[in-house]
Formats: sequence, structure tokens, C-alpha cells
Amino acid sequence: MAGLLSLFKRKKPEELKCSAVVVSAGLARRMGGIDKVLAPLGELPVLVHTLYAFQDCPAIHEIIVVAREDLVVEVGRLCREFNLDKVRKVIVGGQERVHSVQAGLGEVDPEAELIAIHDGARPLVSQEIIRDTVARAALTGAAAPAVPLVDTIKRGEEGQTVETVDRSQLWAVQTPQVFEAGLIKAATKKALEDGELPTDDCGAVERLGMRVTLTSGSRENLKITTPLDLILGEAVLRARAEGVL
Repeated sequence: MAGLLSLFKRKKPEELKCSAVVVSAGLARRMGGIDKVLAPLGELPVLVHTLYAFQDCPAIHEIIVVAREDLVVEVGRLCREFNLDKVRKVIVGGQERVHSVQAGLGEVDPEAELIAIHDGARPLVSQEIIRDTVARAALTGAAAPAVPLVDTIKRGEEGQTVETVDRSQLWAVQTPQVFEAGLIKAATKKALEDGELPTDDCGAVERLGMRVTLTSGSRENLKITTPLDLILGEAVLRARAEGVL
């Protein structure tokens, strides 16, 4: 991996150009007919919260949004309405998440040295998480925020427990996941060539033998997956407004 990471020896971490790919092309099957990225969260749609987080982060130089084909026009309208001028393109995603990521990677600035990939349905990501993950990736080539698991984890077969898994070494990985640009492009391309559909971008990189550095995530950085998550997101917004979080 020395060749892939050689650029980090030539520049300081804060000098590296980082593009963000925001993936929001999912079908929201578990939302009961609600389109999660356009669902209202507080006074703004979920996706607008997400994009503002990256818009306001000095470490991010541009944003590529990957959306479902039927939402491309609406997402573009929202970007204009809310003055999200870091959004350079809104493009159509693919059938699976990895296809959408590959489409986004193909549109980033060719001069970008780092690429942050984020779920459009994680609207409450903090500036600290984005900044710290980008900074760590600038040093190691690959980084992702994570939180330790708190529930007891069981492995089961046919509806019955088989064993209790040691949770002390288990982490719930979040986004943004940030990588050296050449590394994530090569890893995603290789995964697709091999017929693999990794559920996150760290998985694609790990297939190449590259370890990903874990940074501090937050339980506030939740992913809107079910209607309950919208309720939890509203609670987080209220708590932030009241200075509780």
C-alpha cells in the first residue's frame, strides 16, 4: 500500500483535498412508504440536514449526491433552494449501494486526494466526526467512525441461540468513511469485478488487505431506516437546541 499512500508524505493532512460522495439512492423498504431522504426532520428534509453538515465543514471541498432516478430533479431543486453550493453534481445511482458509490466516485474532482462516502440518511452527523475522520484518513489512508456495541450479541441458527459473541471487540461502523482516492476507487472496482456487494465501503477496502482506522462515532449519528428513527432524530434535534446534547 506504500504507493497508494505516498501522497501523504508530500502534504500536511489539512492540505489534502477531500470530496464527499453522499449516497441517497436506496428504496427505503422499511419506511412504510415514506421516502426517508425527503422526509421532514425538524424544519428541513433529512437529506438537507445531511448536506448542510458537509457544506459547513471546511475539510470538504465538494459534494457529489447520488440519488434515485425519480428523485434527481427534486434533490437538485433542494440544493438550489437551500444554497448548497458545494454540491457539484446530482447523479443517478445504481441497483445496489456499491453501484451508487462507484457512480459517485466517477464524478469526483480528479484532483481529490481523499474521498468521504456518507449515507444520505445520516442527517445528524457532527462537524467533529467529519473533521476527525478526514484527518485520520489523511494519516492512515482509511478511516471510519464507530461506536462500541452495548447489547449482548448472540449467534443463532434456525431461531435458536448457538453462542454468545464477545462484544468487547465488536463495533458498529458509521459514515462518513474516508479513504485515499485511489484506494477506494480500486477497492470498489475490484469488488464489483469479483461479483461482491460489500455492505459498506470499509468492506471493499478490507478485501485488499487494508486495515481501516476506527475513529470516535456517536449514537446521535443514527441512520434513518424506520419511522422510529425519525422520532429519535427529532428528539436529538430538540436536545441539541436545548443544549442537552
